[in-house]
Amino acid sequence: MSTVTLIGSRLAEPGTEFVYEGEADACTGCPYRSQCLNLQPGTKYRVTSVRENAQTLECAMHDGGVRAVEVEPAATRANITSKGAFAGSKTSLPGPCPYVECPSHEYCDPDGVEFDEEYRIREIVGDPPHEVCHLDRSLELVELETDD
Repeated sequence: MSTVTLIGSRLAEPGTEFVYEGEADACTGCPYRSQCLNLQPGTKYRVTSVRENAQTLECAMHDGGVRAVEVEPAATRANITSKGAFAGSKTSLPGPCPYVECPSHEYCDPDGVEFDEEYRIREIVGDPPHEVCHLDRSLELVELETDD
């Protein structure tokens, strides 16, 4: 189900993904607050379409203004413990990883996913991109549903 919202005009492209972080201090008093602040904080979204003929509105947060777009919650790829991982089951992330240079770090600490929450596995993607887990974890790369 899509939602119409306003985002920075530089981000207003179909396929762009972002995590909505909530209201910023500069939003106070803005006449467009109700159209902008209508998403769930901490949730990852994907722009599905840009409203045709919509004007660019001035914004204190975005130097290029904001545009009307349609967004949907986006699935998130994440590394989870491989034991018992199958599509349709619920899981949580194994915990934070300090190895930011690892090719799997973005999947071990993905945007829009909390470590203490459970998520349904939408799909098993396969092996993670790293060769060796420095925390000695046996991991599987999956796609999580984050819109429950």
